[in-house]
Amino acid sequence: MSAIERIKLPIEQEIKDFEPYFKKSLQSDIPLLGTILNFLYRTKGKQLRPMFVFLSAKLVGKTNEFSQLAACSVELLHTATLVHDDVVDESYERRGTFSVKALWKNKLAVLVGDYILAKGLLLQLENKKYNFLHLISRAVQDMSEGEILQVKKSRKLDIDDETYFEIIRKKTASLIATSMAIGAASASDDEEIHEKMYRIGQDAGIAFQIKDDIFDYQSKGLIGKPTGNDIKEKKITLPLLYVLNHSDSSERKRILRLIKRKNKNTTVIKELIELVKEKGGLDYATQKMEEFKDKAIQGLMEFEDNDARKSLIELMNYITTRKK
Repeated sequence: MSAIERIKLPIEQEIKDFEPYFKKSLQSDIPLLGTILNFLYRTKGKQLRPMFVFLSAKLVGKTNEFSQLAACSVELLHTATLVHDDVVDESYERRGTFSVKALWKNKLAVLVGDYILAKGLLLQLENKKYNFLHLISRAVQDMSEGEILQVKKSRKLDIDDETYFEIIRKKTASLIATSMAIGAASASDDEEIHEKMYRIGQDAGIAFQIKDDIFDYQSKGLIGKPTGNDIKEKKITLPLLYVLNHSDSSERKRILRLIKRKNKNTTVIKELIELVKEKGGLDYATQKMEEFKDKAIQGLMEFEDNDARKSLIELMNYITTRKK
């Protein structure tokens, strides 16, 4: 049994019921739109965020029809942002196949992303789940701000630790935090619990993103992600940031000049990757990732011990040890 299958054991039925629920939400009577939505459903990922939703609901109470709505809302938002991200990042690949941007170009990709986002918001309104709407809207705001801040910093290359963590807290961690908070909100009316789960999810989400940043400095064969992709996009992530912070002024200027002017040069990218490895950037990033993961697990330990808590702890460990 794989780690993911083991994690899903307490929520097997919920995941099974979720599949037709989510598939139905990704439908349209407009033929072209229907084709694109069907493509997105067929190329979906592991659906980690619905797992966070269902396990969080079971941690604090019992799953119900609103837990399904919560999971679908989160996954629709995640799907919409991935479609938009590929436009922003000019990416032609997603999960080992062509992206929507690659197959249908930018205009349709933007419109499809907007449509999926609207579908999720309408689901919450139709069910009068205004607390869900608040959580999802906050996530949309945070993710947009994080992406814009990253674009700004990639232009000027003037990033520091505080800014880096603000970017990933908003851009990535906010959605995992929302998944845990909305899951709890589907099974409990205690707003203090919702916020506590949000904070736990935020720490888990930061650990998740640091793991992604580490992938960029590892071999493509292992993780199926283009090596040095962040460097090509002028994104200074934690491993490289550590090296910049521990370089003298001339070396720092040289590194920044290479990123700014030769970020597409494969020889330069390889040089920077080796530099990060040699100077301890990956070791430092791994250490910080473990700190945030441990903090998230510590937060979970304040809840009653049950199968959902065990699976959530295993899920926290999985997101920091995954191979892709």
